[in-house]
Amino acid sequence: MTVVNRTAHRAPAEEQSPARSRTPLAEVVGADLRVPLVQGGSVRYANLDHAASTPALRAVADHLAEITPYYSSTHRGAGYASQVTTALYEGARATAARFAGARPDDVVVFTRNTTDSLNLLAGCVPEGGRVLVLDTEHHANLLPWRARGHSALPAAPTLAGTVEALERELAGRPAALLAVAGASNVTGEVLPVDELVRIAHRHGARVVVDAAQLAPHRPFGLASSGADYLVFSGHKTYAPYGAGVLVGRRDWLDAAPPHLAGGGAVREVTGSSVRWADAPERHEAGSPNVLGAVALARACEVLTGLFPAAEAREAELRAQLVAGLERVPGARAHRLWPDSRDAIGVVAFDVAGHDSGLVAAYLSAEHGIGVRDGRFCAHPAVARLGLPRAGAVRASFGLGSCPADVDRLLDALALLVERGPSARYELVAGRHVPVPDPRPLPTWLPVGIAAVARPCV
Repeated sequence: MTVVNRTAHRAPAEEQSPARSRTPLAEVVGADLRVPLVQGGSVRYANLDHAASTPALRAVADHLAEITPYYSSTHRGAGYASQVTTALYEGARATAARFAGARPDDVVVFTRNTTDSLNLLAGCVPEGGRVLVLDTEHHANLLPWRARGHSALPAAPTLAGTVEALERELAGRPAALLAVAGASNVTGEVLPVDELVRIAHRHGARVVVDAAQLAPHRPFGLASSGADYLVFSGHKTYAPYGAGVLVGRRDWLDAAPPHLAGGGAVREVTGSSVRWADAPERHEAGSPNVLGAVALARACEVLTGLFPAAEAREAELRAQLVAGLERVPGARAHRLWPDSRDAIGVVAFDVAGHDSGLVAAYLSAEHGIGVRDGRFCAHPAVARLGLPRAGAVRASFGLGSCPADVDRLLDALALLVERGPSARYELVAGRHVPVPDPRPLPTWLPVGIAAVARPCV
């Protein structure tokens, strides 16, 4: 049987065999979304782009529907709905602290996302304090520190060598803060954070863990690890309602200028002076994103009960994909370090002779598979992998992912290598698009927005 025939018969079998192919660990909104194909018809959307943003958990969406009628102002409102809203918001803060394994005196500050959290913390680093990062970090953990004596240490060819290099650097040049990702957003490799915390503390540096990728996949505790700060985002933890969080030690947060100046961040204002509140209020000026914070907290509660099973499922899916890529001619999965032993469900790969942007467009247009392509806001890391400016393709798993999704991806790649795309693709505004593209967009999209969603050719 040829690859073409095998692929042609896979989708109907998937629909008929839910026991193997579609047993999610948790229900997510949009799990049964069907998307149109350029060759006609539609197929269940295979979402393999969780590392960028996750769908909402059904439990989160249902919780928001239940509480939204009570939405009101927080903290100083005397009305019943306002009191309920305040309780929800502060309860969400307590839930986030538990999820982060916080110490009793740690502070939880709600932000917009991980990038916002890291920028907030950058403004809290004591004046003159150097911040050390690896050059393999996401831009959100590279750029905010540049005004704070930032040093980007080149990663070594091995993970063990990288850890040794970090210790030598900290021993030779004092730093106030080591900023490190819990897991790479490019390759999914997990760093030995507990060991890095011990090394940093031995040399007088604090540690912030960028858990944007780690938090949706693995439990992590500030108290148990000794890390000083933890940041993560709702939109990557099945709560895409615009909230992030910074959890950690109080002293830097209380001593720093407010992240935003405005109402709610103050104790007293006169015509010539202001007395700022302590954290967390100090850094939460303006009306807070109550629903985003509550959504994030509900997602944390659900994730806490799913971690052991989620870790095992993702390990199976990752192994299935990596092994399958080895059987696709020209396909290659990438790793930053050959000696890394642990990884979450994020895999970067390329297919020799095929531009990564074209591969991603083909997977979407002809197979209904969502992946990401490019350099993933981690340009130095992708360059370290020896990839061109076009970067790689990234597949990433989540709670709704299943073996059938991986099967579809591998079959589609095999078909691409065997016969190439069926549709014709052109570069439009830097993106590969099928030309013509007969796929209808949702009718509720405004005309102008529809043009942005898919460039006209």
